[in-house]
Amino acid sequence: MRLNEDPEAFEAFYRRHIDAVMKFVVRRVSDPHLAADLTADIFLAALDSAHTYVPGRGSEIAWLYGVARNVVSARHRQAAREARAAGRVAGRRLMDDDDLVRMEERVDAERRMRGALEAMQGLPDGERAVLELVVIDQLTVTEAAKALGIKQVTARVRLHRARRALENVASPSTVYLEGHA
Repeated sequence: MRLNEDPEAFEAFYRRHIDAVMKFVVRRVSDPHLAADLTADIFLAALDSAHTYVPGRGSEIAWLYGVARNVVSARHRQAAREARAAGRVAGRRLMDDDDLVRMEERVDAERRMRGALEAMQGLPDGERAVLELVVIDQLTVTEAAKALGIKQVTARVRLHRARRALENVASPSTVYLEGHA
């Protein structure tokens, strides 16, 4: 069938079979708008798959009913998937604009933190330890010194060196570390 190459042939095919296809569809769906959409989809599918029809192996209408059955079945499967999805989210609060903004802020903060932690990997162990305790764990310099078993002045020097080293890296992620404490 050369329906996709000959507009007049397609129009004649459409006119011959539109009533039969509409009857086929309305027996299977109750919504007239859906029936009209499915009928259009069936003829589009027929146009796309016209090359699969072999004259003499069966009638045009039988082939067209096969196409129609596939289109209607696909729509029923889609509706069932949508119903299952709706059932899974029913009764649950969906994200609103404020939730989306908070999610973006969290992603940005985590990205900065990952970058900062990567930058910290290049620091000497003593400097990194003080920086982690002060910036990430939110201890004071005095508390960090006690936790590490070092003098307070040593902790301050190590923290200063760590921050200086991170300034030299000068990425937005390291600014996150420098601004705390």
